Amino acid sequence: MDDQHFMELALRLAQERKGLTHPNPTVGCVIVKEGKVIAQANHERAGLPHAEAKALSIAGESARGSTLYVTLEPCTHFGRTPPCVDAIIKAGVKRVVIATLDPNPLVSGKGVQRLKEAGIEVKVGVLEEEAKRLNEDFFTYITKGRPYITLKFAQSLDGSLATKDFHSKWISSEESRKYAHRLRAEASAVLVGINTVLRDNPSLTVRAFEWERNPTRIVLDPKLRIPMDCNLVKDKKAKTIVITAVEDKDKINALQEEGVEVLLAEYRDGLLNLREVLRELYFKEVMHLLVEGGARTLTSFIREDLYDRVCIFLAPIFIGEGVRLGDLGIKRVEDAIRLKRRELKFFDGDIYLEMVRE
Repeated sequence: MDDQHFMELALRLAQERKGLTHPNPTVGCVIVKEGKVIAQANHERAGLPHAEAKALSIAGESARGSTLYVTLEPCTHFGRTPPCVDAIIKAGVKRVVIATLDPNPLVSGKGVQRLKEAGIEVKVGVLEEEAKRLNEDFFTYITKGRPYITLKFAQSLDGSLATKDFHSKWISSEESRKYAHRLRAEASAVLVGINTVLRDNPSLTVRAFEWERNPTRIVLDPKLRIPMDCNLVKDKKAKTIVITAVEDKDKINALQEEGVEVLLAEYRDGLLNLREVLRELYFKEVMHLLVEGGARTLTSFIREDLYDRVCIFLAPIFIGEGVRLGDLGIKRVEDAIRLKRRELKFFDGDIYLEMVRE
């Protein structure tokens, strides 16, 4: 068995915790000695031991002289937990195989350097692209100083997100909606505009399967119209943040008494300043933001060039005149925004397209 085999195992371990470790990356670690796995672990959530520390604890004295496989460069700094590099050196590990370097300037390259200085053989780049994709939200959060942004919506073959009377339940199939809950599970927060709240009264929780947490629910509500009796205020199933431009102290106090956090943002041209919104969410450790609609909100993110991934569920139906994405300021076809297809799946008649920036 080669390095790739054991790194594949480490990546699978990391995938198990995808969406549960924010604002930390998801990491898997496997320790091998004489060709056999003697310990394996993943990082459970922020504040708990990192994958390397957990695996070394499991291996104990057997870790001496072993090879350690890890999906992200071991940390060298004190954060919520002690540096993993120190634990690796202390355990007497002989060789470390790393999928990809950490983009964090506090760590990048320094973990490898420390290990080499301690006489440990280091190999970097095994399944590197797979590891970077697994933590693309973390890489964006660190390098761009904003959440990784996924736009998600369902539409008919002729491009409608809802009928002209705003009816949209359900365009996509049950199987598609279950997968959409997987997208929610992997996000730090789910964002919708106030019109979606007023029309649909969504819960924005993970309900299609058992999951350890619900994402934070975020509502863009410039005029503070959110109903006090809506699910996002009353159900207490997850934290809710309302972002507004209106300083209505009575309404804000009432929302805060229900446990809802209210943030103020600049309002211009009929919309909240999205860059200011994202800056606020970044400082609240929202690492991965899933934007679910409605059409106006999705359009505003696209117009502002604020997205990293687009996930579309295409249903085999015609609606005709309906609700669609708005004006993107494009006059000529050659100026259209072009994306690169990354995944194609089929869900009970629907086509799922996952696309990223070219």
